[in-house]
Amino acid sequence: MQLRLPWSLPRAADHRQVTLGGRAYELRLVRHRRARRFVLRVGGDGVLKLTVPRGAAISDGLAFVGRQTEWVEREQVRQRVRTAPWGPGTELWFRGRREVLTLTSDGIVLGPESIQRGDDISASVKAHMVALAKRELPARCLALAAAHGHTVSRVVVRNQRSRWGSCSTRASIALNWRLVQMPAQVSDYVVLHELMHLRQGNHSRKFWREVESVCPEWREAERWLRKHGREIL
Repeated sequence: MQLRLPWSLPRAADHRQVTLGGRAYELRLVRHRRARRFVLRVGGDGVLKLTVPRGAAISDGLAFVGRQTEWVEREQVRQRVRTAPWGPGTELWFRGRREVLTLTSDGIVLGPESIQRGDDISASVKAHMVALAKRELPARCLALAAAHGHTVSRVVVRNQRSRWGSCSTRASIALNWRLVQMPAQVSDYVVLHELMHLRQGNHSRKFWREVESVCPEWREAERWLRKHGREIL
């Protein structure tokens, strides 16, 4: 099972064009049998993605999109800020704090981290955080698994774009390197969420009771992810 982002969508989609504020957008409509409402997102490529609940009319979905002009424009601005190259003065999430990138004669400073500087600042910082994630996350996952009586076949760290983590039927755990940007308690929640799929391979009430038993603060972690997750990806 996978801990997907709340705005991730299935691949198959109905492609349309819509005009908002005088501008044409590509729109992908995807029906989702478990969706309870229309959900509109702006992808990094500027494409609008609309989740349509099962049984809902496409015309109602298009009407919903037509009312979101101001939100789409604000979201595009936010996307441009988020995807801008990192450089001196850029604020980044790291260990749950907003840290400012600083350049020195010796390299790059991000919070308590001193990073070797290459030609590309963004690439240098990301490579450093990926290295931290590969060193820390598998060890943390194995420790939490042992603490709760589970055996994991392997733990891998990946550059995932639509999920924080996943758990296979073979007890293999995959974790997003960006967990090092979160507060420790939120990162632990993601790991525990995936470990609980070893008990319940779904998101049923039984599953969430398992999560509650090992991570009573999971709701606060979910709120953090919903509020700040899109700033990280």
